[in-house]
Amino acid sequence: MKRLIYLLVSISIIGCNQKPSSPTQPRSVNIDIVSWHEVDTIDIRAFNSDVLDGKPTLDVGVYYPSNFDSTFDKVTLSRMMSSIKAAKEIYQPTGVQINLLWVKTGKIDPRYLSIQANEVPGIPDTEYVNMYVHSKRHPAELTPLAKDAFTSMIEPNVLNSKTVYLIALQDVFYPFLEVAEGRNWTMKTVRTGGLSFPTYSYVNTIPESLRGVITITNLKRLDRLRSTVAHEIGHKVMNVSHEYKSTDPGHEIYAEGGLMLYGDGEDIPSGKEGRWHLERLHLSPFLYQLNDQGEKIWNEEYKEGGHYYDPLYGDKVIRFKGKTEIDPNW
Repeated sequence: MKRLIYLLVSISIIGCNQKPSSPTQPRSVNIDIVSWHEVDTIDIRAFNSDVLDGKPTLDVGVYYPSNFDSTFDKVTLSRMMSSIKAAKEIYQPTGVQINLLWVKTGKIDPRYLSIQANEVPGIPDTEYVNMYVHSKRHPAELTPLAKDAFTSMIEPNVLNSKTVYLIALQDVFYPFLEVAEGRNWTMKTVRTGGLSFPTYSYVNTIPESLRGVITITNLKRLDRLRSTVAHEIGHKVMNVSHEYKSTDPGHEIYAEGGLMLYGDGEDIPSGKEGRWHLERLHLSPFLYQLNDQGEKIWNEEYKEGGHYYDPLYGDKVIRFKGKTEIDPNW
């Protein structure tokens, strides 16, 4: 009898310590770790010939699957390299340089060629707080498939959380809520050309080892080829959404001028009138400088997971009001 009671108590304790599984979040299956190897036709040293010691630097690694479907042609290795080169040019006026660590290829699980990035949000933005405050309260969460995919691809390293990983995939879908009419919202899913998984959106829900992930899925158009990598890096290192000067952020903002809008702009402005984009860039924990001994001296780390108003940024933030298209007399 004592042994039976002990077993029942043990089972009860184990059950209490386990998180209940959700039907929308199936448990992870066995993950096959990708075996990557470097692409030997790319001269990394030559590509980094413009990188200088003592300047703010961003480390970038590229993962390019070798088993894309035969009909997929929106991202080629040549286009990826061209887009990174363009990003180097776009960031050059800011004093920040991009250092390419490696370009690797390998066969990934075909299930991961197309993924849904995050869970469908349950609580939409309203007029009470702005987008960034709302994201801090209700951060985005990776889907189990996305988490498994990135876990299978990102090679463990002590600098995982400091490194940007450009991962070429076929499709990455991003669901979000948008006002429909009256007091109703509808869920939309956008087929992304690039997705940055920024901490202003995910805050503490994204594992540190995956914090540097950026997916690239379409570089075929000339405008995408020129700006996609630079734009997505901007989300990651400036830690801002689609915004520019007097333009408040949103999921899809089409306008000219700034790098962080959908358009041909490449400006990274400074000061309050520029929404502190340049200053936030230089504060990014993803940046370092080499000292005289060749050691990487990293910027200060986030203090609260990297939300837009993280104390790391001090006064380099905009306290804008919330907004909604819903009828105020609902």
